[in-house]
Amino acid sequence: MDPLLLSYALVGVLAVLLAFWSSAIRRTVLTEPLLALCLGVLAGPVLGLIDVADQLGAELMREVGRALLAVSLMAVALRFPIADYRAVLRPVLVLLSAGMVGMALVTAGLSGLLLGVPLAVAVLLGSCLTPTDPVLASSIVSGGPAERQLPARLRQVISGESGGNDGLAFPLVVLGLAGVGAQPWGDEVWSAAWGVAGAVITGGVLGWLAGHAVRAASRRETLDQGSLVIFAVLLGVAALGVARAVDTDGILAAFSTGLAYNAAIGDRARVAEQTLDDSLTRYLVLPLFFLLGVELPWRDWIDAGWRLPLFAVAVLLLRRLPVVLALKVPLGLGWRDLLFLGWFGPIGVSALFYLTFSRDEGARDPLLWTAGSLVVALSTLVHGVTAMPGRRWYATGGLASDGGHDPARRVSRR
Repeated sequence: MDPLLLSYALVGVLAVLLAFWSSAIRRTVLTEPLLALCLGVLAGPVLGLIDVADQLGAELMREVGRALLAVSLMAVALRFPIADYRAVLRPVLVLLSAGMVGMALVTAGLSGLLLGVPLAVAVLLGSCLTPTDPVLASSIVSGGPAERQLPARLRQVISGESGGNDGLAFPLVVLGLAGVGAQPWGDEVWSAAWGVAGAVITGGVLGWLAGHAVRAASRRETLDQGSLVIFAVLLGVAALGVARAVDTDGILAAFSTGLAYNAAIGDRARVAEQTLDDSLTRYLVLPLFFLLGVELPWRDWIDAGWRLPLFAVAVLLLRRLPVVLALKVPLGLGWRDLLFLGWFGPIGVSALFYLTFSRDEGARDPLLWTAGSLVVALSTLVHGVTAMPGRRWYATGGLASDGGHDPARRVSRR
């Protein structure tokens, strides 16, 4: 059978099974991305049923990851009313500034120390692994169990950060590309600056126009709830296309579009939010993580020696948690919130996109993909299996009482 057709069949069957046993799966430590990853490993490296050429696999992963991020960021932007995001603006901005820089520096330092790569490659790898993935984070902070066990404010902080730092990692990555000599410094500095400014402007205008168009259509009663869900998905894809047309960062543009659309449309955006979130985290992620399972470079991992798994473990333990704890005062969060926030910063689709994007832009060091893919696979496994126990730990009080009040009891019922 053609490998591509077999892939369609396997992913389709997995999606049907997940839909059939969706409630039961939500009560286990398994997640949809983890199951898709395991199926890809079984079909690819273990049984040898599917083999994708290196170049084709990288292109598929980059473009599928780009589209998935766009839709995911629309879901994140619509998860809460815009007023709720304004209420957590301070901790989100801290995480998007000092937090991102700290995580990039720590990961770059671990890359140089444990992998022995040149400074420029270490900086690029650190930049690619910095952003918190909105797709994996959605399985942690969205859905019924998360709404019952976590306070709305904590979920809003994680959502806002995972939405913003995927796009804001772009300037870090393109400057890292300049460091490895993939592109001239002048071109990359301009690309980084326009990537942020152009994405915010493009997304703001597109989201505002889309929101007011939907409001006008709603007044004429020409839209139903199902149409709003499809419209939100297509709007995220449209943001990618418009951003590419003006040569700016499509990932940040998609999130900016979602926020502007949320602000323009008002409470009606909440109609589509839960359906879009659930559909995304349960089904749209499956092809990408299946492809990742097929493409995992097992032999390269083995050839790299013991330093590589040590690096991956060190990144999960040190990249985020110490940085978040060090920012306790500006974040203004209690210790229980800090520990949960510091641990649950998964590395996934956004890292895959930037790793494949860097290779496409001329970064040829093979250790970038070898090390980065191991970190993503390990994060998918570890953060996936600890999500349910972590939420329960938080809901039962953790190690601290935060002044005697259990914020999990004040969960938003929206």
